[in-house]
Amino acid sequence: MSHPSQKGPEHATSGALPEKVTRFPLTWPTFWKRTPSEARTKADFRESALATKQVWDTNRGSYVDKQVQGTKPVGLPTARERLQVQLDKLGADDIVLSTNLQLTAYGEPRGGMGEPTDPGAAVYFTLGGHSRVLACDRWKTVAQNIAALAAHIDAIRRVDRYGVGTLEQAFAGYDALPAPSHDNRPPWRAILRFPPLTPVSPSDVQVAYRSLARAAATDEARLKELNLARDAALVELGASR
Repeated sequence: MSHPSQKGPEHATSGALPEKVTRFPLTWPTFWKRTPSEARTKADFRESALATKQVWDTNRGSYVDKQVQGTKPVGLPTARERLQVQLDKLGADDIVLSTNLQLTAYGEPRGGMGEPTDPGAAVYFTLGGHSRVLACDRWKTVAQNIAALAAHIDAIRRVDRYGVGTLEQAFAGYDALPAPSHDNRPPWRAILRFPPLTPVSPSDVQVAYRSLARAAATDEARLKELNLARDAALVELGASR
């Protein structure tokens, strides 16, 4: 599978989409709900695989090994290929697949890196002149979440194929996502990267803020977002600056 991002730029903007989209690390779409890590489960996306099975050989009077067709949990190459196939059939352009998998200079995931703590996957693309994004972090591995994106796009395409609705109608719900504003922005916990149920103190907020602010020193929009998140957190915790 050719890496989706090779087909277009690494930046996509529209509505609730982030201004900068990167293949690595994961750029999660603004206002797209996250799945708590403890709520992630194992998906049942599978691929074909040969397996060795012992069968009785009447001629030999003993069991022998035989290769049989079976299945195994979907792997990353297969999941990426499925996604590419579905995006091609959809007619998508400017595709960027964003995950927390480190990439080689050729845009392929590095081997032996293990599963990232955050296995979410988001695919950004343009369709009919509109910027689109689909994201999934419900499952425990990046491959499973990418396979889920592929299956979801296949389901969307069926809407058009069956003649009951159109692709535009299928994406209408995503268009309803609000654009970020001062009064409508992600919770401070998400911005400062605190898990939903983790106890947080004012000092924790300051430490997280300083660390993230250093990393975003040249990004004015990100710094503004962090400042607003820090202030909201301190007010909520009764320790306003």
